[in-house]
Amino acid sequence: MLRDGLILVFCGTAPSPASAKAKAYYAHPHNKFWRVLFDVGLTATRLAPSEYPNLLDLDIGLTDVAKRHFGIDSKLPKDAFAPDELLGKLEHYRPRLLAFTSKRAASEALGVPTGKLPYGRQERTLANVELWVLPSTSPLGDNHFRLEPWQAIAERYRDLRADES
Repeated sequence: MLRDGLILVFCGTAPSPASAKAKAYYAHPHNKFWRVLFDVGLTATRLAPSEYPNLLDLDIGLTDVAKRHFGIDSKLPKDAFAPDELLGKLEHYRPRLLAFTSKRAASEALGVPTGKLPYGRQERTLANVELWVLPSTSPLGDNHFRLEPWQAIAERYRDLRADES
């Protein structure tokens, strides 16, 4: 779900089975994505997964680095990932920020081992887009979840949005 003029794009790994079935992003009932967006002030209300198109009104988009597969990250085949397609989307749509919603998504897109990716803003860019790596909101990643990187990307988004007003 992308369009021109976006400030922020969240990039996941691949849809979960629940998301694929619901045809909505982050639809697993225990995924914290929609709650976190609300908690850090990116949305005024807590959206349901089916309301994901409403993010476009906030200049926020969603995509995945593995668009043709679904499932748990560890079960995805290596050929599921399409970093060149993601790069093409960035070059076409030119968002200001790209935030990977897991280290696995960032690792597959950037060709960097997950252990070399700190949470938060990255030193490098991709297609001149500022990159961020965020802790996964998946229930499988609960033991690694921290809210602070999500708060930081929300603050950066608000600063950029205010600059465009």
